[in-house]
Amino acid sequence: MYAIASLSEMYRKKLVTPAQAVSVVKSGQRVSYGFGCSVPLDLDRALAERIRNGELQGLEICYTTTLQEAPYAVYTASDSNEQVRFMSGHFNGFDRNMNKDGRCWFMPILLNELPKYWRHIDVLMIQVHPMDKWGNFNLGPQAGDLIGELKAADIVIVEVNKNIPKALGYETELNLANVDYIIEGSNSPMPCIPNKPASDADNKIADIVVSMIEDSSMLQLGIGSLPSAIGTKLAQSDVGDLSGHTEMLVDSYVDLYEAGKITGNKNRDKGKIMYGFAGGTQRLYDFIDNNQVVFNAPVSYVNNIGVVSGIDKFISINGCVNLDLYGQVCSETAGYRHVSGTGGQMDFAQGAFLSNGGKSFICLHSTRSLKDGRKESLIRPLLVEGSVVTTPRSAVHYIVTEYGYAMLKGKSTWQRAEALINIAHPDFRDELIKEAEKMGIWKRSSKLMI
Repeated sequence: MYAIASLSEMYRKKLVTPAQAVSVVKSGQRVSYGFGCSVPLDLDRALAERIRNGELQGLEICYTTTLQEAPYAVYTASDSNEQVRFMSGHFNGFDRNMNKDGRCWFMPILLNELPKYWRHIDVLMIQVHPMDKWGNFNLGPQAGDLIGELKAADIVIVEVNKNIPKALGYETELNLANVDYIIEGSNSPMPCIPNKPASDADNKIADIVVSMIEDSSMLQLGIGSLPSAIGTKLAQSDVGDLSGHTEMLVDSYVDLYEAGKITGNKNRDKGKIMYGFAGGTQRLYDFIDNNQVVFNAPVSYVNNIGVVSGIDKFISINGCVNLDLYGQVCSETAGYRHVSGTGGQMDFAQGAFLSNGGKSFICLHSTRSLKDGRKESLIRPLLVEGSVVTTPRSAVHYIVTEYGYAMLKGKSTWQRAEALINIAHPDFRDELIKEAEKMGIWKRSSKLMI
């Protein structure tokens, strides 16, 4: 596209300090920090300085599934929504705290649609892998929705970070011609998400799920102790010839690949582990770097129901906060308190069920411990007031607890209630039966009628 000399000259002309880069931001604008590991750190700190000096008002900072320590500098530098307000497509711990303060608002999404949501962004600021000799910056392991954001952005600023792995894939490159300003950042390390040890309940649930996975299956795993336990048990099992297609690439896929379980022998994207973004330990990022086996692509492809449903034996495994006897699944709120996000749960629940031989699992512990030491059932008669239904009852396939599984497709309301009560903690089953009777979805005589 350009002669090497002109590329170097163009790069130098666009190279500025963080303070110079954020000087283009104006009051009242929407500034995006991108997706996943792409959120900028040096630019966040530089923008925070302008906020602290009282130079800007009415900013909106938006991002999705941030794994880095941003936009925390801007948040701590500001003290009101009149200065800066925040919008997140998936809450983490810091977002929850900001939300409690009335400063961060959730954007409901279906992840496969996310690239189309961005109609206008004034300034997009993202971290990228260093430019190659052809003038391309690799976006790193977070193609996610970045192509949609790049199309919507008036001004694009990149923060170069040598520690971001080069993620091979589709729509993972940004050419110098489409960049307005470049800063060479402080090369912060990648965000490492440690693997939490599996609990007894995690291991019991993992045993149940693994027993229902066949050879030649396609896996969608999330992050957390339970998906990690499932990955570990699969790696130690007799199940083989597996493939990977997931919104979030996690360490479990490295475990499975190194154990020889993932062959990529599938009817779509053969030989590739497909993913939309990544988060885990440094071992995962090293596995991704310039590796042809792992293939990064936008969530509009990875989470597309038509794509997922066209892959044989697709196995989707996700978690939730709680659910009710109707089979309504809440995965993002605790009552009125927002704790997470919709993510791709609905995408994969529908796509996996439609897949030839596919299964969609939503897993949860049967109880949780309260501060006073009591336990409460996570299978409830009804979702508590304020709860958001992430996956409607019509889209739920399998529910799994440490007490077994309930297959809900094709079952009546009383059959669903019975199946869910059977996998609830034994201490709560009688109470759930009484509540189901009050709700009119349980009749002790129902079994005699079929």
